[in-house]
Amino acid sequence: MGNHNDRILRGTALNGKVRAFAVRTTDLVEELRRRHDTYPVVTAALGRTVSAAAMMGAMMKGEERLSIQVRGDGPIGLIAAEANAHGEVRGYVNNPHVELTNIRPGKMDVAAAVGRSGHIHIIKDLGLKEPYRGSVPIVSGELAEDFTYYFAVSEQTNSAVSLGVLVAPDYTVARSGGFIIQLLPGVTDEEVSELEKALQQVPPITEMLEEGLDLEDILKRVVPDFTKLDEMEVHFACDCSHERVERALISMGQEELVQMIEEDGQAEITCHFCNEAYTFDEEQLKSVLARAKS
Repeated sequence: MGNHNDRILRGTALNGKVRAFAVRTTDLVEELRRRHDTYPVVTAALGRTVSAAAMMGAMMKGEERLSIQVRGDGPIGLIAAEANAHGEVRGYVNNPHVELTNIRPGKMDVAAAVGRSGHIHIIKDLGLKEPYRGSVPIVSGELAEDFTYYFAVSEQTNSAVSLGVLVAPDYTVARSGGFIIQLLPGVTDEEVSELEKALQQVPPITEMLEEGLDLEDILKRVVPDFTKLDEMEVHFACDCSHERVERALISMGQEELVQMIEEDGQAEITCHFCNEAYTFDEEQLKSVLARAKS
C-alpha cells in the first residue's frame, strides 16, 4: 500500500477569510494506475480527479461521502472518483488505455483525453433523504479550471484549484497532488489581488513536490500567513465485498440469475472501482437465486 506519505492538510489564512487544502496523492494514484493499468495521459486525468475528490472529501464531515463524475467527450469516457471525510478515496475510468501524443515533452494533453465539452457531476451524500447534486459544463478539460468553475457556480465560492500528476518515463507515478484555496466572505479586493499575484508566481504543484516541499511549505508559498488546522492520511479504500456483490446479483432478478446458471454455470463480477474479481460457482449462484425468490 505504498509508504503512506500521502496526506491532506487543512488550514486557514488571512484571519480565517481564506481556507486552504493541500494533498499529496502519489501513492494513491500509483495504486490506481496499477489496479486499472492506466496509460500516462489517463493516469494524469484520473490522478487530478481523485486529488480534487480527496480535498473535497476533507470538506465533509462524519459519514458524508462525495462522488465526482467527469463525463467528457474525449476518449477516456467517464472518470469517476469517490471520497469521504476520512481520507478514503477510490476511482476508475471507462477507458484506461488512451494513447495521445504530448503537447510538448513532459506536458500531456489531458484536455484532449478528457474532452473539452461535457459535464462534471458532483454528488454529495450528506445523510439526508436526497443527495445534493451539482453539475457544471466542462470549461477546459484540464480539470483544475473545471473544478474552479464548479466551486464558483455551484457553491458560489471563489477558489483557486491546482492539480498535477507527474508520470515517470516507466509510466509509474512520480508525483501527484494539488491544492485548493477558497475565499470566504469578508475578503477585500486588495487581499484578492495580493492572492492572485502570489498564485501567478507559484510553480506547478508537481514541481513543488519534486523540490521536496511538504504540504505546509506549499500552502505558505501561496498564502504566506497560512495556519495549519489539521492533517490526515489519504489512502485508497474500496468497500466492495462478496456480500455486496451478492446483493447486486440478487437485485438483478430471478430471470437473469437463472440464465447465468443455465448458460455459464458460474459468474465473475469485477468491481469497477478496484478491479477485484468475485467468482460465484453454480452452487453459490443457486443459493443467490433461492434468496432472490424469498
